[in-house]
Parts: sequence; structure tokens; C-alpha cells
Amino acid sequence: MQSTSLFLAVIFLLSLTQIDGLLRRCYQCRSRGELGSCKDPFSFNATDVEQEPGVAAVPCASGWCGKVIEGGGTYAIDDYDLAIQRMCVQRGPDDNMDRCADTIYNYKKVYMCFCQGDLCNGARSWSSPPPTILILILPLLAGMLRRIWG
Repeated sequence: MQSTSLFLAVIFLLSLTQIDGLLRRCYQCRSRGELGSCKDPFSFNATDVEQEPGVAAVPCASGWCGKVIEGGGTYAIDDYDLAIQRMCVQRGPDDNMDRCADTIYNYKKVYMCFCQGDLCNGARSWSSPPPTILILILPLLAGMLRRIWG
């Protein structure tokens, strides 16, 4: 009985790492210069954005989020021409790899990043399961293996 509940706990924790694949949302916002909450550093999480005007976590059918940085390059005189936009994009790169690069967007030269994952266009994204979940899973697996083999 105890090994069954341990096994179910491990399965549950493993399923938490797969939630990223079920729900794909992207942050959606735009800031220009010092105005707005979309600028870097972006310090919101999924629950904070509900209270922040101009910032939303929107469902994204493609699963690809983007971040566009306009202006603010080496020739910028001040930060007024710096604009940051976070959004859902219709499709990601052809090779399905997360990346950032200089590109042309809406007839302007911009720095654009693509990422795939739930709310990945915020401050931080997970390319692998969060370490806290792995730390919880490892002792459970070790205990389960000891019971099976021991």
C-alpha cells in the first residue's frame, strides 16, 4: 500500500513538469522608454499580471512567444526610442529552436527573441524541469527503488 502511494506521488510530481506542454500562454504588453511595465527587467509572474494595467497573460495557440526590442541601439541618443513588446507570435522559427537575433519586424530593424513554453517571454524561462521538483523527485525515486530491490 505504501509503495503504491509513493509511486502515485512520483507520477504526480513528474506530471507537474509536463504542465508546460499543456497550457501555453505569453505575456502581452508594450513599453516605450521608461513608460509602462513591459520594460526590462520584467519582474512579473502569472499572478502579478492580473493586477498590472497594460500587462496580460494571454493564451497562445502556436505555443511561441516573442519579445521585440526596438531602438535603444548604439546610435540611440536617449531611451525614448527604446520600445519593448512581448506577445504571442503566429509561428516560431523553422527549426523550432528558441533564439534571439537582429531582424526586420514591421519594416524596422529590431532585436527579436522567440521562445516556446508557458509565459517564457518574461524574465526567466525553464528549458528543463525546475530544480525544486527534481530535488523532490530524487529521494522519492531512491526510496521506491530501495523497496523494490531491497
